Amino acid sequence: MSDADLKGPTVLTVLLNWRTADMTLRAADSAEVAMQGIAGGIVVVDNDSGDGSFEKMSAALKDRPRFRVVQSGRNGGFGAGNNVGIRLGLPGGVRPDYVYILNSDAFPAPDAIRRLLDYLETHPQVGIAGSYIHGPDGEPHVTCFRFPSVASEFEGAARTGPISRLLRHRSVAIGVPEASGPVDWLAGASMMLREAVIREVGMFDETFFLYFEETDLCRRAAEAGWPTHFVKESRVEHIGSVSTGMKGWKRVPGYWFDSRWHYFRKAGGTGHAVLATLAHLAGAMILRARRLVQPKIPPGPPYFLRDLARHALRSLGRKRSVDGN
Repeated sequence: MSDADLKGPTVLTVLLNWRTADMTLRAADSAEVAMQGIAGGIVVVDNDSGDGSFEKMSAALKDRPRFRVVQSGRNGGFGAGNNVGIRLGLPGGVRPDYVYILNSDAFPAPDAIRRLLDYLETHPQVGIAGSYIHGPDGEPHVTCFRFPSVASEFEGAARTGPISRLLRHRSVAIGVPEASGPVDWLAGASMMLREAVIREVGMFDETFFLYFEETDLCRRAAEAGWPTHFVKESRVEHIGSVSTGMKGWKRVPGYWFDSRWHYFRKAGGTGHAVLATLAHLAGAMILRARRLVQPKIPPGPPYFLRDLARHALRSLGRKRSVDGN
């Protein structure tokens, strides 16, 4: 049976590349296997890499009918790049029933996509489903979270036992759930969305260059009555931080602060973003006091608090300037 003869719900797999062509092709191989028996297609979006990635991937995938390789034309970040593929749809511009987002450094098991699809088919009230993510060594990655809040900012910055115990139900990370079920949001390395959710709440917000975009999408879906679920039976190997270089950061980049501020403003307004920032700074002061008597406690990233405070002040200044005009 050819791909054209497949019946049932359709899935559009979107795979975003930025300067990791070899790894993206490995992810494409895994996705192709995992799409066997599922109607739909795979679109590989090169996010304006400028390093020959587009040409290399186009040549490698040209004779494989499931694939289309497209050029974004600009590097607008994770959300904007994935939106290129989502807008493209299936061949002929046909809209799929589901959209599956896969990172270029993520490799689904042969049944991983089918597991997500079956879960959403049997749980019609669920809008977004995400996989169990593990490293090459088999160790689980923490990819299930609560929505960020003022309380979570304070708890996460303080990193102090009594505070963490008091706010344990407000901390962002929730570990790896023991079974499939609801979470607030999931990391976007392997997640499937109903087309109905995209129609109702939209695609990724392209204001986010990197980070917080999947948090925002899951929040908007939840507010529209479409919860997100973790599907433990869908297993995906993930290397992590290959395109972003996060593991090698010496200083948190400005776009992370931009994304954080934008998320809190969308979730609750400028006052909410200010409170979240003040809560983080207050928690950090508690941690600094602890480090005076326990210097072995690891500090946060260099210059982080200074950059956080300066970013908030600049953002408030820009808002006053816009409001004044």
